[in-house]
Amino acid sequence: MANSDLTMPTAISPQYRAWLRRERRSRLTVRATQLAILLVCLILWEVLPRLQIVNPLFTSYPSAIWPTFIDMLKTTPQQASIQTHTLSTVFATIAGFTAAMIIGAMIAAALWWWNALYKVLDPYLVVANAMPKTAFVPIFYIWLGATLSIYGMSLAISLFITVLMIYNGFQGVDPNKIKLAQSFGATKAQILRKVILPGSVPTLIAALKVNAGLSLVGVVVGEFQSANLGLGYLIQYGSQIFKMNIVMTAVTILAIVSSLMYLAIAALEAAVMRRR
Repeated sequence: MANSDLTMPTAISPQYRAWLRRERRSRLTVRATQLAILLVCLILWEVLPRLQIVNPLFTSYPSAIWPTFIDMLKTTPQQASIQTHTLSTVFATIAGFTAAMIIGAMIAAALWWWNALYKVLDPYLVVANAMPKTAFVPIFYIWLGATLSIYGMSLAISLFITVLMIYNGFQGVDPNKIKLAQSFGATKAQILRKVILPGSVPTLIAALKVNAGLSLVGVVVGEFQSANLGLGYLIQYGSQIFKMNIVMTAVTILAIVSSLMYLAIAALEAAVMRRR
């Protein structure tokens, strides 16, 4: 066989071309539907208050968000700029998110290592995860103070679900792979490092996705109670003085922050899965 035959690209069959076209149309349809839903919601949000079907005092308008955002870019003696509030919330979210993943993975590894420890702590973990974390807001405020209580809420609201998810991921690793590693004389630490952790990558990615939202929720809830900075504080402040433009602007920025975190984790997932 000639070298040119080896390098000649294989012709794409008509059936495969048709399948590619269907897949492309399907993706475009999904994106168009998502955009249409967003546009319909924005149009209804704008039109219903202007027609007095909905009280504009309670909803504001989408068209008022951008002017409010521009106005809040300026720092005043009474209020910090919107950038400062956003950075405060984002920093606290990243800190709580990172701490929850690291501490949760370490606890899950300890539970996998000592099965007796898991048997002892299992009911406590389930109960702690099921408890409404907002009940801890005043307690954390008294224990930790105004600033640290925000980080405490972010950690508390995401830690226990992280431990349970990662531990279940560890338990879901193929036992035959563990037995194979044991047959080659691998230690428990080597099994954890070479078998359990690589085999739990999808679970770790799923935990990242869950934690991104939960950590942000914890930060915002903590800011409701004690902060004088952050998007949660702006929402609380705006609702107290009935300035819904401020509330809706802060909510919109929260939605953008959540979307950016999701896109970052999705990009990480795609990169990790390509390497696997």
